[in-house]
Amino acid sequence: MPQPSPAGRRQLALNAFIYPAGHHEAAWRHPLSRPDRIYDVRYYQEIARTAEAAAFDAVFFADGPALRTSVAHNAAPGLEPITLLTAIAAATSRIGLIATASTTYYEPYNLARLFSSLDHISGGRAGWNIVTTGTDLAAANFGLDHHPDHTERYARAREFVDAVTALWDSWEDDAILLDRTAGRYADPDKIHPIHFAGEHLRVRGPFTAARTPQGYPVLVQAGASNDGRAFAGRYAEAIFTAHQRLGDAQAFYTDIKRRAAEFGRDPDHVKVLPGLSPFIASTEAEAKQLEREFNELTVPEYGLGQLEGLTGESLRRLPLDEPVPAGLFADAGDVTDNTASRRQVVAGIVRRENPTLRGLLHRLAGARGHRVFAGTPEQVADTIEEWFTSGAADGFNVMPPYYPGGLETFTATVVPILRERGLFRTGYTGRTLRDHLGLPIPASRFTPATVSG
Repeated sequence: MPQPSPAGRRQLALNAFIYPAGHHEAAWRHPLSRPDRIYDVRYYQEIARTAEAAAFDAVFFADGPALRTSVAHNAAPGLEPITLLTAIAAATSRIGLIATASTTYYEPYNLARLFSSLDHISGGRAGWNIVTTGTDLAAANFGLDHHPDHTERYARAREFVDAVTALWDSWEDDAILLDRTAGRYADPDKIHPIHFAGEHLRVRGPFTAARTPQGYPVLVQAGASNDGRAFAGRYAEAIFTAHQRLGDAQAFYTDIKRRAAEFGRDPDHVKVLPGLSPFIASTEAEAKQLEREFNELTVPEYGLGQLEGLTGESLRRLPLDEPVPAGLFADAGDVTDNTASRRQVVAGIVRRENPTLRGLLHRLAGARGHRVFAGTPEQVADTIEEWFTSGAADGFNVMPPYYPGGLETFTATVVPILRERGLFRTGYTGRTLRDHLGLPIPASRFTPATVSG
């Protein structure tokens, strides 16, 4: 077992990735889940309070502008996450609030207002998971004939983030005067148009609101392609990623930190958070039996549809109980190629384990390519500590296979062990998401010191 880290040293970041019934695709069928409550705001408030009671850094909601899940066989996420997080903000006081929003199908000014409002309402707890949207299904929802290609989406994303952060900066920190005697609320000379003009976007500004308690929300990113990694190195303050093996996670971690340094950034201000979906029980055998229960509830038709999204070809002709054809992922490359990361994760499973098609569907059912681990609380804590102390992670995106009980079990059994080992805080020491993650408040580009420097 890895040796405990001395108290007072580097601390884990833990984020609760909320997915309606749970991260296992069959969670909604298991009696431990509550699919009947996925449109009930109180359900999510209760989950967030569970995470907050354990001093988690944040809760996180994924999102996309198209219905990608086959609702015939799975519970689809349905609530818009920024609105939902605003409701959660009113029911919590410390936990961070992270939502996904697409740079492809939003406009910078509107999205800047949404996240600025969430950050002000929550007292500085907002985070934006920046995605470029990877599905052709979205285009038709916005009156477009075609989804932009990968290169174009990332070019727009870079402009988008530059425009949004400029808008958030456009009020200097001391722009509000509140001079009742003189009748001056704000100093117009300290509120700036941004005059942003790029190849894809034009935004004049200035913004409609003052800087938020965090300067601006924490910037999060989840793409692992070459473009995604370059984008992360330049902008991201936290990165959600998927890895099956320690070595792959270490290589990704090292690469991201190097890229951040090349952009003149402090690598410690870029938090790498792999996904971990734990089945937890008092014995390893019980944990593995729980995982089997969930896998036996999967619907092959659903899993095949998800897998076809990676292969780009129909798999319905293949026998479920024979090995996956070796050539199915022959052109995927290795995860170190950084071109199609999630497909490469699946290709690695096929190469190493030679599973049947049904076996592969079960491997992917747990968390869509993120790491699934079944074991005791001590074993879960061991694997977290191993990755954390060996240069593979700054923390974890915890993805319970079922909600709400999967998170409750993790916070009640694993978190105390991590605390005993000096790896995780016993309580919050700050109020904002930046405080929790140990991130600085970004200086406004319009402050005199920044401009003159």
